[in-house]
Amino acid sequence: MDIFGQPHEMREWSRLQSTSHFSIGFVPTMGALHDGHRRLIETAQQDCDRVVVSIFVNALQFNNPQDYEKYPRVPEGDLRFCNEMGVNALYTPSHATMYPLGFETHVTPGAMAAPMEGVFREGHFAGVTTVVNKLFNTTLPDRAYFGAKDFQQLAVIKRMVIDFDLAVEIVSVATVRQPDGLALSSRNTRLTSQQRGDACVIYRGLEVARTAYLQGEQSSAELISITKAIYASCPEARVEYIEIFDSATMCTQQNISKGNCVMAVAVWFGDIRLIDNIELTA
Repeated sequence: MDIFGQPHEMREWSRLQSTSHFSIGFVPTMGALHDGHRRLIETAQQDCDRVVVSIFVNALQFNNPQDYEKYPRVPEGDLRFCNEMGVNALYTPSHATMYPLGFETHVTPGAMAAPMEGVFREGHFAGVTTVVNKLFNTTLPDRAYFGAKDFQQLAVIKRMVIDFDLAVEIVSVATVRQPDGLALSSRNTRLTSQQRGDACVIYRGLEVARTAYLQGEQSSAELISITKAIYASCPEARVEYIEIFDSATMCTQQNISKGNCVMAVAVWFGDIRLIDNIELTA
């Protein structure tokens, strides 16, 4: 596995692969790799000749400095993980490399970034789109792989790729879950044993809403109320938002009749914020 820390090194490697007619799959991560990342890498390996993984904890997308400082970092474990997975190249730039002195240009996302995460994490998606754009320009991938757990992020990045005419295909990979339904996340490692046990309520609330929808309930307000009641049964869970929106436009829906809607939630356990979503489809 080749390891690069500078953009010109990474770009040169990628250009060599393209010249040799090898397709490149790219998996951007912030490290603390887990089985969700494993699924992304495996999917990329199935689709592409070469796979690049990046590890960079992007300060620009954290609205809370303490969250940035506490984000789990296990570089040696991540290196072993990628080696064992057969990753072809690992890109691990430093903050100073990504944002050198004088850096001042940012990507400004549009309306898709405004609701939900955009309300509660000011500047988050500007940070995400800026770093992803830089990573695309460095790794030069044919395809890039993102987890469906971050549904709004996926939509915002797809919009950026269209708007900027970027030559990369965005591939959505299904959320990987624990047996009790909890979506895999690097932040899960910060949960106490009590919080970890309680956190499965997140997916349970989503499943109950989907079941109600499949049984004929089309009122968003009623489905949200059902999910809120599930979360209220867990004293440790503090709901930040529960929203139902059109999966193509990210616009909030009052009534679900077309069957292309998603329910998304953000729930706190102590100082740890977890997000998840579920498609409301037949």
